[in-house]
Amino acid sequence: MAISCQTSLYAQSPDKGPYYKNGVVVSAHPEASKVGLQILKKGGNAMDAAVAVQFALAVVYPNAGNIGGGGFLVYRDSKGNINALDYREKAPLAAHKDMYLDASGNPIKDKSLYGHLAPGVPGTVDGMVKAHAKYGKLSWKELVQPSVDLAKSGFPITEQQAGELNELKVSLKQYNPLGTALVKDAIWKRGDLLIQTELAHTFEQIRDKGRAGFYEGEVAEHIVAEMKRGNGLITKKDLAAYKSAWREPITGMYKGYKIITMPPPSSGGIALMQLFNSVAPYPVSKWGHNQDSTVRLIVEAERRVYADRSEYLGDPDFYTVPKKALLDYGYQQQRMKTFSWNYATASSAVKPGKLTGKESEETTHYSIVDKEGNSVSVTTTINLAYGSKVVVKGAGFLLNNEMDDFSVKPGSPNAFGVTGGAANAIAPGKRMLSSMTPTIIEKDKELYMVVGTPGGSTIITSVFQTILNVLEFGQDMQQAVSSKRFHHQWLPDEVFMEKQVFDTVTETKLKEKGYKLTPRGGIGRVDAILKTKKGYQGGADPRGDDTVAGY
Repeated sequence: MAISCQTSLYAQSPDKGPYYKNGVVVSAHPEASKVGLQILKKGGNAMDAAVAVQFALAVVYPNAGNIGGGGFLVYRDSKGNINALDYREKAPLAAHKDMYLDASGNPIKDKSLYGHLAPGVPGTVDGMVKAHAKYGKLSWKELVQPSVDLAKSGFPITEQQAGELNELKVSLKQYNPLGTALVKDAIWKRGDLLIQTELAHTFEQIRDKGRAGFYEGEVAEHIVAEMKRGNGLITKKDLAAYKSAWREPITGMYKGYKIITMPPPSSGGIALMQLFNSVAPYPVSKWGHNQDSTVRLIVEAERRVYADRSEYLGDPDFYTVPKKALLDYGYQQQRMKTFSWNYATASSAVKPGKLTGKESEETTHYSIVDKEGNSVSVTTTINLAYGSKVVVKGAGFLLNNEMDDFSVKPGSPNAFGVTGGAANAIAPGKRMLSSMTPTIIEKDKELYMVVGTPGGSTIITSVFQTILNVLEFGQDMQQAVSSKRFHHQWLPDEVFMEKQVFDTVTETKLKEKGYKLTPRGGIGRVDAILKTKKGYQGGADPRGDDTVAGY
């Protein structure tokens, strides 16, 4: 689905190194990036590396890397052919729309977030099997073996990981009374080896049996036994029935750049294009990066886009998403006519538009380009950090808590303050809405950028601002990824901001116009690749342990 915005205008990005000619992997953990690079050097293509990195992250980055969750993948080959893979989790067949409500019809705190009722049916392994079957070059076993080795021999944890595991010790013990490799009696320290014997055996099953190594047999038995221990819902029938799906990407134009991004059940692609449509007529490059007028324009666009998200987006297999109407350029311009430069629009005054035609901060993203120019953008998650906190005993992997990304009750916010409606209500076998926004950009029909981020509801705005940083403000890839960010999502009516994102003058002006500014920690962890005349340039987010690996 293509959308046209305004006339072509290319902002010139400075060509700063380092540059890589033959391939680049940018991921949330140095070990995973190393695995992806090894696959590229062996002659694997971008999709081979994507499969290997996905599985490696399940070992070395358990807070978000996974085989117990799901994700979205956007693919572009070197000739410009595109595709999108939806391996988002599904609600178990025994799920129902009121399963997290009390007798009075109110949401029960944390019931959709922690423990055995929180997981959706995992989609990652099925997704990787499908991706490899369609586009892979190396053998399946070659792609899975690095994860077997990492889990069996262990890897040195980072300082950030040590802190997380120590902080989560009590809750991990609470939900895993039979023990887990993620918990030890002593304090975790940077450089400690994390050895996961049960997870290594699970990866051996996946290596040797493919899809059946996870959704059938020994591993499936462990999942079902874990569900029974905690009165969860996932059954053998759920596992056997799970299928990932190839979907047509959302595409659109912004000032001569082609945006290729994820369709529903991600809200990210439609919302991202709505944001580009909203700001296209304005001279943001002239106004400047994170300056008063630029910030106000972006916040007002975000306010209207997130209002639409609450009403119109859901699983397209269960609900007809009005894509054409939402992506209509004229519709977005009409929406933007209702804001004034004299004052901040109150979110209470903004409703979902009249059409004529939660997610986690601990999601993770990786971007890959290979020697031939094939590219993959993948965002994958188990929702909150360490998901439901439930590790499948005997199989060694964490289960997601994605059921919280449904609208537990229409109008009630999820863990990230995002509200939703009937389009995203719980139903058996339904995929929950997501904000994940893996994206690839073309310039003059050639690959230009691969980008994405974790961050729950902040994913869409982080991807949007990072792209603008390059296209409008002339930043190189690392600068664009590192730049301070802000976020607005309609409700709550606040502008969340990283420290020192605005200068004093800009902050004062925004407050005077009625914008409520709320400081918070880091927003997103963008991993991206930019194609320049000198080669590929990676951008790894300094907010985490993210790492560029290329050659």
